[in-house]
Amino acid sequence: MRLKLSACVVAFAVAMLTGCTLDPHYERPAAPVAVAYPKGEAYESTSAAAASTATPSTTTTPPPLGADMAWRSFFRDERLQRLIQIALDNNRDLRVAALNVAEYEAQYRITRAVLAPSISASGSLTRERASGVTTSSSDASVGTTSWEIDFFGRLRSLKRQAMENYLATDASRQSTQISLIATVATDYLTLLSDERLLQITEDTVKADQSTYDVTKRIQELGNSSMLDVQQAQNSLASSKASLASYRRAVAQDRNNLIAVLGAPIPDDLPPAREFDDESMFADIGAGVPSLLLTRRPDIVQAEHALKAANANIGAARAAFFPKIELTASAGTSSSTLSSLFKAGTGAWAFAPSVSVPIFDYGSNKASLDVATIEKQIEVADYESTIQTAFKEVANALTARATYVDQVEADRDYVASSHRYYTLAQARYKAGTDSFLTFLDAQRTLYTAQQQLASDSLSRQANLVTLYKVLGGGWEGS
Repeated sequence: MRLKLSACVVAFAVAMLTGCTLDPHYERPAAPVAVAYPKGEAYESTSAAAASTATPSTTTTPPPLGADMAWRSFFRDERLQRLIQIALDNNRDLRVAALNVAEYEAQYRITRAVLAPSISASGSLTRERASGVTTSSSDASVGTTSWEIDFFGRLRSLKRQAMENYLATDASRQSTQISLIATVATDYLTLLSDERLLQITEDTVKADQSTYDVTKRIQELGNSSMLDVQQAQNSLASSKASLASYRRAVAQDRNNLIAVLGAPIPDDLPPAREFDDESMFADIGAGVPSLLLTRRPDIVQAEHALKAANANIGAARAAFFPKIELTASAGTSSSTLSSLFKAGTGAWAFAPSVSVPIFDYGSNKASLDVATIEKQIEVADYESTIQTAFKEVANALTARATYVDQVEADRDYVASSHRYYTLAQARYKAGTDSFLTFLDAQRTLYTAQQQLASDSLSRQANLVTLYKVLGGGWEGS
């Protein structure tokens, strides 16, 4: 008898270990993008400064890939590094993302636990009196109730689905972290840029105020027309309006940075660099598009979602097959507590059950159709995510090259405008040129300085974007 019982246990164990799976064979969909990033004039800077910042030279060692570079290595500004670390420690969105990962990990453990029987122990003691007679009974048992034996892999498919959902959530957390790092850097650069524009505008207001005062005195002496005074006043009023605008922008930039940090900006930060300092960021390489499939968290997340949908098809297929459950217990039972564990009081129960779907009005078929359609949706989402990633990297690469030329041209524009302003001012004081020419030179210089600051910000922010879209910024696992 014992030999037969052992054989039954071994048979069930083998069935559990060798049960089939009905998941479709998974193959990663082909990437719907080119095998290399675009090339051409728009991706190659013509400026001499590009040798170290835009397109790596073929005669030197290529820069490390963005996805392989930790954020502390890419961001070289110690002040910015400190701000990023504060955000990683305090940002609530990142905290929620980490909690979501913990939740899905717990859900996976719940799903995994269903594969094993749930064994419980119970005991009872009953005493009752009826018709003048007192009776008692006691029992103790250990067993499992309604344990589904996974012959056709339904539970294992659900376990794989839970695992893939957990991994997808973890990839989402990585994506949230990378986005947070990029947001802190961009907000910080915006603050520095607006502080630069505020300083430029303050200098312009002082210059306009001085011009207005001088022009008004000249007009009072009869050596200038009221038109010159009005033009000087108009320029002063315009620059004062810009001054108020940039003061507001700087204050709002600080508020935005505090919000993304999740904490106040410390007073003991390292000294700030100029926002257009080219040494703020390390040079990085793009690699080939196929690297994005395993380096960008959003693509990794989309693939795990696809694998989860694939496993769900297996669970839906298994619903067409019999469902086998086992209830079993073993213990002892006696009318008196003192003899509960004596010989002859043993008791056991073994109750397997089989449920076979015969007619469900198409419910199982509809569930399988839903699972299949959901996988097709995930395939489309996965391919769309790859295409979006390719577009973002290609756009950032062409921006990296062209912004080098654009900023160099802006610097020439500022230098030329400054010479124009100096010459026009000297000619106006000498009476050679009109006040209108001098005023135009003043406005041109202000516009050139604004344009240089704006384009420098765009250039630096694009370097941060390139690092982000290449999947950089993640340390650890």
